[in-house]
Amino acid sequence: MNIPKHVAIILDGNGRWAKAKGLPRTAGHVQGAKTVEAICEDAYNIGIQYLTIYAFSTENWKRADSEVQTLMNLLRNYMKNSIKRAQKNNMCVRVLGDKTGLAPDLQASIEELEQATKYNTGLHFQIAINYGGRDELRRAITKLANQVAAGTIQPDQIQEEQIEEQLDTAGLPDPDLMIRTSGEQRISNYLLWQSAYAELYFTPVLWPDFDKKELMKAVEAYQSRDRRYGLVKEE
Repeated sequence: MNIPKHVAIILDGNGRWAKAKGLPRTAGHVQGAKTVEAICEDAYNIGIQYLTIYAFSTENWKRADSEVQTLMNLLRNYMKNSIKRAQKNNMCVRVLGDKTGLAPDLQASIEELEQATKYNTGLHFQIAINYGGRDELRRAITKLANQVAAGTIQPDQIQEEQIEEQLDTAGLPDPDLMIRTSGEQRISNYLLWQSAYAELYFTPVLWPDFDKKELMKAVEAYQSRDRRYGLVKEE
């Protein structure tokens, strides 16, 4: 089977899931976190090697303070419990995004988790926190501009490879498949550079209800795509 090597997911619909059940939005985020854990296991079991999820964007800070605090606390709990879980499942965990914008204790937990799991050889699991595709490119360009100013690289030496080395995803393969749940059909500033040739899959299923069956539907849709990367298909 043609299983995508790298799947990126925009987790959408937690709030609507909770509202439909007469629950506060925070309940949707709690259930969504449980779905993340299950999908990590399902993805690895079907042969996906890299899984990247959009957990908290640079724009999410604009949400109500109570919701932001709930999301941050969920992330704190996840980081706290993830080392044992990741070691058990041989999972390598990496956080994408501007970590300097996070609370010091969360930064410390992320560093501990990344260091503890970096040599694991199972699923490579990336969590995008305080992440925005445009902000990632801005930070990468700033780094390259500093290198040019320091004289360590010339402007005409900057190729795609040099840009990719400065991205949060340096060393990772580009996503083959990008999934967005809840019916919205946009990528919302997510992995803008990396998704240049990703296959896009949109499902009306809300994230807390997304399961292995729905993941397989997305993979099957991917398998039906003809990926030519700009080439002309021979008749």
